[in-house]
Amino acid sequence: MIEKLLPPPIATAESFHDDPVSEMYPEEFALVAESVPHRQREFGTVRNCARRALGTFGVAPGPVLPGPGRAPIWPEGIVGAMTHCTGYRCAAVARATDIRSLGVDAEPHARIDDPGVLELVSLPEERTQIAQLSRHQPEICWDRLLFSAKESVYKAWYPLTGRWLGFEDAHLTLDPTNASFTARLLVPGPVVDGRSLGEFNGRWLIGAGLVVTAVTIPA
Repeated sequence: MIEKLLPPPIATAESFHDDPVSEMYPEEFALVAESVPHRQREFGTVRNCARRALGTFGVAPGPVLPGPGRAPIWPEGIVGAMTHCTGYRCAAVARATDIRSLGVDAEPHARIDDPGVLELVSLPEERTQIAQLSRHQPEICWDRLLFSAKESVYKAWYPLTGRWLGFEDAHLTLDPTNASFTARLLVPGPVVDGRSLGEFNGRWLIGAGLVVTAVTIPA
């Protein structure tokens, strides 16, 4: 699925099932040694996806460990992102000379049942937009799509800034005509190649019971 959103020069890998815990590096297993087996397997599987994607660029296999903010530490000259949810794990990487940053997120394609959660992750204008879209295309879980898109935005934002970005710090507009979205930043944006970014652009895809979103910041 993910390759439909992120074509070359971005390399992707995904899995719809988990690898054995034994396929993790010791440094990785140490981070989840006290976790339940399910968490251990998904943690290891998404990192194996990352290793497969990195292999596209000739990067030798090695542990993929979290750094500050729990963002993955990538090899020198590489940017990337990972995500996992029930029944799906994926990773995407690229050379920093091609892509400055990227973010991916996957969620079950199901509505957010708790109105309190939706209010927490969205702005009033976004909830109005979701209600309008739902009337025209009720088969799409627009609230979950919005949440996933904001997660992708954050994953692309953090490596550029090293700062937290709250759900209220970006206003998203979802475009159903071309399965894209735009995030207008409501806080000062990162400076990339000498210019300040005021918005992030992304794409989304629904299939196999999932909603997958991706954001790329080109070099």
